[in-house]
Amino acid sequence: MTLFASGGSEPRVDPSAVVAPTAVVCGDVTVGPDTQVGFGAVIVAEGSPIVIGRQCIVRDNVVIRSTGRHVVHVGDHVLVGPRSVLFGCRVEDEAFLATGATVFHGAVVGARAEIRINGVLHLRSVLPAGATVPIGWVAVGDPARLLSPDKHEEIWAIQKDLDFPGTVYGIERESDGSIDMKEVTRRLAQSHRVHAFDRVVTEE
Repeated sequence: MTLFASGGSEPRVDPSAVVAPTAVVCGDVTVGPDTQVGFGAVIVAEGSPIVIGRQCIVRDNVVIRSTGRHVVHVGDHVLVGPRSVLFGCRVEDEAFLATGATVFHGAVVGARAEIRINGVLHLRSVLPAGATVPIGWVAVGDPARLLSPDKHEEIWAIQKDLDFPGTVYGIERESDGSIDMKEVTRRLAQSHRVHAFDRVVTEE
């Protein structure tokens, strides 16, 4: 594993946790007891902490990122499947995120809920405890409404008011509904500059 200090914070990995040799953990990250982090996983705290609880399984090639606006909290006994991506969200105890699941900024996965293969929980959406997102479906809203991916207009009708560019990048949509990508990339480039000063804390 490679642990990086970033923004004045170092990762904290419980001695009983196992982090694979090719995993990267960066910044204000806490990995709890008996948690397993797989090969190729990338866990990066950018401006807010990431806390992963007890006896979680974070499979290979998972990406977990916090932002200056959104912390990440993963409860106890959570399984995060391969190629899943978590951005600034909360995942409650005993949740199951299958292969390729995506959970966006400000979203909450309730206790014992499931997001099945390639399912999506959209930003600022809340999946109630014990609920299931079917394979490839999208959950959006609070409480989340479950929609198949071909229901784009219905998804957008809910998603629009959740304000993705404002929530994630702090910018408003243009009058025609588009996003100023020059401004988005400028802000992201600025925020990522913090990594120019990262330093290796542990490499095993």
